[in-house]
Amino acid sequence: MHMQNYSLVSEFVLHGLCTSRHLQNFFFIFFVGIYVAIMLGNLLILVTVISDPLLHSSPMYFLLGNLSFLDMWLASFATPKMIRDFLSDRKLISFGGCMAQIFFLHFTGGAEMVLLVSMAYDRYVAICKPLHYMTLMSWQTCIRLVLASWVTGFLHSISQVAFTVNLPYCGPNEVDSFFCDLPLVIKLACMDTYVLGIIMISDSGLLSLSCFLLLLISYTVILLTVRQRAAGSASKALSTCSAHIMVVTLFFGPCIFIYMWPFSRFSVDKLLSVFYIIFTPLLNPIIYTLRNEEMKAAMKKLQN
Repeated sequence: MHMQNYSLVSEFVLHGLCTSRHLQNFFFIFFVGIYVAIMLGNLLILVTVISDPLLHSSPMYFLLGNLSFLDMWLASFATPKMIRDFLSDRKLISFGGCMAQIFFLHFTGGAEMVLLVSMAYDRYVAICKPLHYMTLMSWQTCIRLVLASWVTGFLHSISQVAFTVNLPYCGPNEVDSFFCDLPLVIKLACMDTYVLGIIMISDSGLLSLSCFLLLLISYTVILLTVRQRAAGSASKALSTCSAHIMVVTLFFGPCIFIYMWPFSRFSVDKLLSVFYIIFTPLLNPIIYTLRNEEMKAAMKKLQN
């Protein structure tokens, strides 16, 4: 099917975060500051990992650098548009721009989920099989894990967009959010999309839930192993794992909530979307740097 045979809607109207002009002025200043902090924080981690030979050769920090790169993309697919819309009375987005937002959300989100599983596997090998760490987490293995995350994200995203872009949009064009969210956009199609929506959203839900369960199992095994270790090594392992667990909870919590009830919209959904699109990429560099002595030492070295 060709898109031009069906798509009479050339643009969508976004409702944004709120309708109050005073709140929008406040949010404009607030989110400009947050977005700048996200980009600088994650860029600092990326530059630190690349410039420090010890960190660059470490599998954990190599994966962390890739996480920061994905966070910068995750925060950028919708945030600049949202910030600009705070100054506009009519928040419009083109059909192509809307599809692009859906693509990059699922691409970066799916890739980040798989990358977090890879980071959990790295910690599992480091703590549970320390003598085999350099063999199991070789440079080739790290490259494969990162490529797997990107390929998974791409395949997941293209499967979502391929169906969405070919739906017939001929009437309603108002999206009750500050970006094009898949459950909200497919509801605007001029056909019954309930079954198709269930299939498409189950794809996202299945990816989120399977990655979350893998992470849960990995960290449960790690924590059980740590309990049997000496106090010093256990403390260091717990510090690293607690940072990872915080990131996982912050990222997967909102995703699972939104995709468990995709057709029942709550006012809290916008807040959850803001949380995993904007605040998670902001908190990742804070969590990993404040709780990691090696990263802080490398940053001081970079500063000097």
